[in-house]
Amino acid sequence: QVQLVESGGGSVQPGGSLKISCVGSGYSLRFSAIGWFRQAPGQEREAVSCIGSSDRDIHYTHIANGRFTISRDNANNAVYLQMNNLKPEDTAVYYCAAEYPDLRSIKDMCVPTFDWNYWGQGTQVTVSS
Repeated sequence: QVQLVESGGGSVQPGGSLKISCVGSGYSLRFSAIGWFRQAPGQEREAVSCIGSSDRDIHYTHIANGRFTISRDNANNAVYLQMNNLKPEDTAVYYCAAEYPDLRSIKDMCVPTFDWNYWGQGTQVTVSS
């Protein structure tokens, strides 16, 4: 059974950092495009950052804005999102999604309406003082 499992969420104060993970179970992330998305209560899901199967292809949306970094760890079948200088408006459930093969440009794929093959269940990130 294919699963994407997010972890690493939690509660932090404004200005703090978190590194969240997306790990594939029964599925190799190595040759897939992976996207990070988030959804706050009452709001639509929005894209944060995506990485193509070629790690040269990375897209950050305005949300990342130099604060977030996406990276891939093939040894652990994982993709990470390092989030720094977190703000209360970053509070949301963060989801990862996977797509194989990635035939479109990563920028075109990095939207929540793209038909990603798999989605994880999400990890909660709360930024509050």
